[in-house]
This record gives sequence, C-alpha cells and structure tokens, in this order.
Amino acid sequence: MKYQKLSNQFTEFFKLAIRMLEVAEADAVLIFVDGMPEWDKLKAIAEGHKVIVAADRDEFLVGIEETGLHGVVVELEESPILEKLMHALVEAVANDQLSTGARVVSLYSGFDEERIDTISFIRLDERLGRLTSRDLRKLETSVPLETLKIVVDLAVEIGREGREGKPVGTCFVVGDHRKVLSNSAPSGFDPLKGYAKKDRHIGDRSVRENLKEIAQLDGAFVVAADGTVEAAGRMLDVTSASVTLSKGLGARHWAAAAISKKTKAISIAVSESNGTVRLFQGGEVVLRIEPSRRAMKWKDLDFDNPQQGGSD
Repeated sequence: MKYQKLSNQFTEFFKLAIRMLEVAEADAVLIFVDGMPEWDKLKAIAEGHKVIVAADRDEFLVGIEETGLHGVVVELEESPILEKLMHALVEAVANDQLSTGARVVSLYSGFDEERIDTISFIRLDERLGRLTSRDLRKLETSVPLETLKIVVDLAVEIGREGREGKPVGTCFVVGDHRKVLSNSAPSGFDPLKGYAKKDRHIGDRSVRENLKEIAQLDGAFVVAADGTVEAAGRMLDVTSASVTLSKGLGARHWAAAAISKKTKAISIAVSESNGTVRLFQGGEVVLRIEPSRRAMKWKDLDFDNPQQGGSD
C-alpha cells in the first residue's frame, strides 16, 4: 500500500485551502492524492467542511467512509493532472457530491509529483455549462467528459458538413475499447494501423481532420477513454435482438445501440441522411443533437427521452 503523509507543506496548503473556502464561501475543497493519506489528520484540519479526496486507485481511499470525507476514484494514471482534476470534479457532480454551480478549492501536484504544490479556485458553472448531474450520470462512465466532448464535436461537424459536398454517416465507440475490439472485426484495411499513439489522439486538430476523411469508409471508429483512436473501419459484431429503437433508424444505429449495451462504451452515430448525431448508452439513446449551420455549444444540449428518437 502506498501512503501519502501529511508533510508540513501538505498541511499548510490544506489549511490555506480551508481558509480560502471560508473567505470565498466556496462549497468544498478537493484534494488529489497519490497514496492513502492520514485520515485522522485530514479530518482534523477539515474542521467539518466538505472535503473530497480524489485518487487514481480505490486502495488509496480505503477507510475514508469512517471520516465523513468524500472519495472519488479517477483511474487515469497516465493522464495529465489537469485532466484528472477535471474528471474528478465531473465524477463528484455525477455522484451528487457537488452541484454543477459549485465553487471548489482544489489542491494537487501541479509541478512536483512527489508533493502537493498547487492550489486553484474553480467555478464549475464556467467549466460544465448547463450540464446537470442527470446528464452526467447518463454520459459519464469510465470515459472522461472532455474526451466525449471532443468526439461529439467531431461527430456534429461531420453531420453538419459532410465531406466534399456529400453527406457522411459514421459511428464512434468511446471507452471500454478492449471489449469493443473483441466484439468487432476489421472491414478491410485500417488506415490508422501503424501510427504512433500521439498521432492517433483525437485532441489533435490534424488528427480530427484526417478522421473526417476516413469517416467516408465503412465501419466504426474505436476510441479509448484517453482519446486515442485505437482502430478505424471496424464492423461491430453484436446482436441487436435485445435493443429497441425508433422506426426508421438503420443498421449503423442498431449496431451502435447494441455495442453500447454489451460493453461499457458510449457509441455516437451520425446519420447519413440528415446529419443527426445520437449518443447511445446501455442500448438506449441518451442524447440527440440535430445538425445546425452554426457551431454547436455543449451547454445548449438537452436531455432526450430514448422513446422520442427521430427518424434517420
């Protein structure tokens, strides 16, 4: 078991965070730890204020229930600290530990991985827009919200713009990529095969432009939770017998729904006929985004009842 002792620096930063919380009338302090802390000392300094402890592993939070503090597991050990921090805040909202309008004082290792050295004040309403905890619970699984945003933005661009004046339909399957790959097969040549991981990351604008070209080919994109595109042109080998969708949706949408039910992934299907983007989780439509000539803003998304899906 790895432990994180409350060093003098850690203690002083934590005390400062509590004072900031009181002065700014913030809602909570969030601490990102890299080991199991000394719970009694942490609780004593918290002085009854809401403290959320985030960590990469469950084992670092063993014993937190007895302290009255709150825990969030991120499981993104290879990701940058700011991405981990954002994911921890999203998870806290999804768990009803924070509201989407909360103000949070955050402590983390921004420069030196061995110690807490950075303190930030974050207003979640500026980060999460109008997304509610219901939306987050529908969308947030093991996939960071930032990854979903990028993929959805790309899907909406494809649905709105098409390619070379022609409409394009495609599908992205995000998260749980190993199980998705085991339940799919290559439709032919994978144009991404052999590229380095950094050259397949969806956060890179040039990568997204390349994916728009590849989207004209048959098959789905498989995207890992960290935003790496693991494969393109995959035929989803799943049965849709247990899936119920609105009339008019084609094979792409049925396959997207079925893979989201069989795995923990979120699938995002772009309709070739009208550019509508649908997000599937657990075999159901959880969000529908209609094409628009103007750039889509995430804060304007509305939750969509799966029973009200439109035609393809």
